[in-house]
Amino acid sequence: MRSGLGWHDRATGCRIAVSTPEGEPELWDEYLDGAVRSYRRHGVDWVLDADAIRDGHDTALFFAAVGPDGRVVGGTRVVGPLRSPEESHALVEWDGNIGLGPLREMIANRLPFGVAEVKGAWANSHDYGSRALTTVLARTALPTMTLLGVQFVMATAAAHVLEQWRSSGGVVASRVPAAAYPNDKYRTKIMWWDRSTLASHAEPEQFKLMCAENSEILCGVTAPGDETLAAIGVGDESQRRPRRCL
Repeated sequence: MRSGLGWHDRATGCRIAVSTPEGEPELWDEYLDGAVRSYRRHGVDWVLDADAIRDGHDTALFFAAVGPDGRVVGGTRVVGPLRSPEESHALVEWDGNIGLGPLREMIANRLPFGVAEVKGAWANSHDYGSRALTTVLARTALPTMTLLGVQFVMATAAAHVLEQWRSSGGVVASRVPAAAYPNDKYRTKIMWWDRSTLASHAEPEQFKLMCAENSEILCGVTAPGDETLAAIGVGDESQRRPRRCL
C-alpha cells in the first residue's frame, strides 16, 4: 500500500510520490525499470548499474512521478547523507578527467553541513514533452533537504540536461571542468543546490511551487503513524522541521 506522501502537480496531472525502496518496493521497481528503459534508449543504461542498486541498500529515498493512469513516468533516487567524498558516484565519473581533485575538495567542504546526491533521473518526454516533467522533478531538491536534513544537494548530468534543472535554484560548478562521461559524446557537469541560496537562484514561480510542495511534505512528516517516514528515518522529533519554506 502506498503511503500517500508526496504532492500533486497540476501542470502534468502527475502525483510526485516520495518513499524508500523498503517502504514501497513495487513503486521502486517501477521507477527503476523505467529508468533502465529510458537510459537504454540512449545506449547508456549500464551507468545505472541496476542489478547492484535493485535491493535499494544505498538509496535513502526516491521520487516517482505517477501519471493519472497509475504508470510511473519519471523519477529520481537520492543517496545520502554522504559520509565521505568517496561515497559520491561523481568521483567515478571524473576518474581520469581534469577536475577530480577540486571536485573531491568541493564535496568534502560541504559534508559537515549535509550532502545528498541525486542519481538516476529520468522522465517520459514522449507523453509529457521535453521539459514538463523535468521541471517538476527539479523541485525535489527542497523536499530532499527537508527529509534528509541536509543543506546541499548535488547532481551530475550532461550540461544541456542541467540547464533544465537551473529553474529550481541549482548552480553549475564552473570551476570543475566537464567530464567525458559516460563516454566521449557527453560533457557531464556537476550542479549544487544550497538551501541557503535557493530563493536567490530559483525562478520565482518554481520557488513558490517548491515552498508549497515542501509544506505538503512537512504535513506528512508530522502526521502520526506514517510507516514510510519511519523507514526514511524522519518520523522522530529530532528530524521534524517548522512548517515554513526555508
